[in-house]
Formats: sequence, C-alpha cells, structure tokens
Amino acid sequence: MNDQTKQVRTWRAISAVTAVIALAAIIGIVVITFRNIIPAGNNGNEVEVTVSYVETSEESAITTVPSEETSATTETSAEITGAVEADPLSLWTENAPAKKALISYMDTVTDEGSADFIPVENRIAVFDMDGTILCETDPYYFDHMILVYRVLEDPEYKNKASDFEKDVANRLQAKFDGDKSVEVSMVEHGQAVASAFAGMTIEEFENYVKEFAKQPAPGYNGMTRGEAFYKPMLQIIDYLQANDFKVYIVSGTDRLIVRGLIQDVIDIPRNQLIGSDETLVATNQGNEDGEVYTFTDKDKLVTGGDFIIKNLNTNKVTVIMQEIGIQPVLSFGNSTGDAAMAEFTTTDNKYKSLAFMLCCDDLERENGNADKADKMVKLCDEYGWIAVSMKNDWTTIYGEGVTRKK
Repeated sequence: MNDQTKQVRTWRAISAVTAVIALAAIIGIVVITFRNIIPAGNNGNEVEVTVSYVETSEESAITTVPSEETSATTETSAEITGAVEADPLSLWTENAPAKKALISYMDTVTDEGSADFIPVENRIAVFDMDGTILCETDPYYFDHMILVYRVLEDPEYKNKASDFEKDVANRLQAKFDGDKSVEVSMVEHGQAVASAFAGMTIEEFENYVKEFAKQPAPGYNGMTRGEAFYKPMLQIIDYLQANDFKVYIVSGTDRLIVRGLIQDVIDIPRNQLIGSDETLVATNQGNEDGEVYTFTDKDKLVTGGDFIIKNLNTNKVTVIMQEIGIQPVLSFGNSTGDAAMAEFTTTDNKYKSLAFMLCCDDLERENGNADKADKMVKLCDEYGWIAVSMKNDWTTIYGEGVTRKK
C-alpha cells in the first residue's frame, strides 16, 4: 500500500468519525414532539400532549417539555383524566342498589378472565320506552296525546278525521280529564293512529312527531314533551354503549313515533328502535297485495292505514327474536307489559343476565303513582328483578330547571 492510499483512507476514517459526532450532536439538541390526542369523554374536545424524545450520551429518555404551550395542556389533561375516572352514573345516588348491581355486573361480564365474561356480540340490552326512559303520563302516554291532537286539534286534519278516529280520541280525552269509566283498548288506539296518519311518508310522520314534541310538557315547567327523558336512564344507555353493549328500544308505542322521539336525542341506530307496527304501502299500489305489486320509480313508501300489532308483553319477546335474533342479557322496563321481556331475558340464559324495573314512586319531581310503585316493588321481590326507585335512587329526573306543576 503506497503513502497516497494510506492518506486517503485516513481522511475517509476521520470524515466518518466526524459525521457520526456531528449527527450525535444534532440528535442531542433536536427535540422531536408529537401530538397524542386523548379523548375528552362526552364533551368531544381533544387535548394535545407534547412529549419530547431527547437523545443523551448515556441513554434515550422520554421527557415532558415544560413550555407555555404544554402548561395549559397539563391542567386540561388532568381534568380529562378526572372526567374519565368520574362516576359514569353520577345522577344516581351513591348507594342505589340498582347502580351497584349494574356496575358489579359490568365489571364481571367485561372481564375476559371471568367465568361470566360475555362476548361483545352477545351484549344485548333491551329497553322499554314510556315510563322507562321517557315520561309515561303527562297526563297520559305520548302516543295517546299525539292521536288526540291529530284528530281533535290539528287544523289541517281534524275536519278530515273519521267517526271512528273521533270516537277513540274523544274517549281518550275523557280519560285525560279524569273519567275512569271510559275504556279504550290498545287495538282501538293502534288502529286509530294507523288511520289518522295514513298516507304519510315515513319522514313526514317522524317530522310530525318531532313538531308535536316541541310543545310544552303540560305537567312541567321548563320542559317540552320531547325533552321529557329520564336523565339517569340516559346515563345507563351511555354506560352500556361505552362497554360495547348494543342497545335496543322495544316499545309498545308505534315504531315511527318511537323513531321520531328517539333519533335526535339518543345515539341509537334506527334499526334498533322497535315498536308497534302499522302497514306500509307504495303510493300507487292501491288494493293490490304487496306480493304481487312491484315498487316503481314513481312510488313512495307511505303508511297504509291498517294496524298490525301492539308490541306489549309476549309480543315483545317474539319481536326480539324476529328482529334481534339473540336473547338479551339486560332488560329495563317499568310495567307488567314489560314482564315477559324481563323473564325472557333472565330465563335459561347461557350468560349472566339481569332485569331492572322502574318504580314510579316520586310524587314531587314526577307524575308518580304510589300504588303502582308498591305493586312493582312486590313483583320485583317475587321475580327477582331489580327495583329502581325514582325517588331514592336518582339525584335528578329531568335535570335542573325542570319542576312539576302542582
């Protein structure tokens, strides 16, 4: 090897070492930051957490960079951590038996190491609507009230109403006014709803429900009919969904009325909102059977005017299997019309299951009924359902600013 070759190799070695030293110096002073987005819970905000990777001569370390940008973030992050760790059922009293039972249940069935673990695909919860997540009587059921308005008060329809619809609506109005001698069967009511709203598209019917829901709640100050949801029960739904439960509403109210009430308030897909049913037909179908008639591009789907089924008691069980196809593991109701659904949920279930029943025992904040509440408590004791006391278990019902008219 000649001297020139040695000199070239020496300079190459020196250059390589110099490059390594320079790179190390650059790494040592360069701070690489990234944004770690942390979910902020229900308020939908996001927080930027700045983290620095600092290369040292000894070892690599991760440190938080104290700067004006991150100092404000630190406080927000602490608030978020608190929100995540906060009680998800904060509107329930601390010692509410139903709250304790549900949290204990959830801890067990979501633990993969537990013998009671439930796979996500089997985490099905079913809820009644009226009296379970929504004010039931103000002064009567929402679907009864909307029928009376449609037939007796709506200026665009009242002169078109049939004698049958008027008869049903007038009898319902008499019940609202306190006449206990008047009776209206569920089938009569269902048929009157079907015919009174016949010819509407699904969107038109649901929009009609939304408009009616904007009326002030007759028995309350500071609330509309459509705002009359039990806030502690909305927390339950959020809590279940956060734990990968699929929530279904299974109501005796007309399905389209259920959709109109629920879809802008609770984040539940339309195909998980089940209720009583009426016929749907194509606008040009006439009297031709749907098996024969072919829907065309000139058709719209509208309500057909005929009542099909009232979704109460065992009808709730059959519709659950027809539309969900899986036995639920949680059931929430408030009346004997929900008893079959509760028993179906808890009978011969391969997974750990519970049924909850609301008791309308709050006579100050809600249109309660002490006799009905006492009967439900006894039924809960008899069947092993978990009773929910609206009076003792909830810190609020409709939220601040809402009071019941005396």
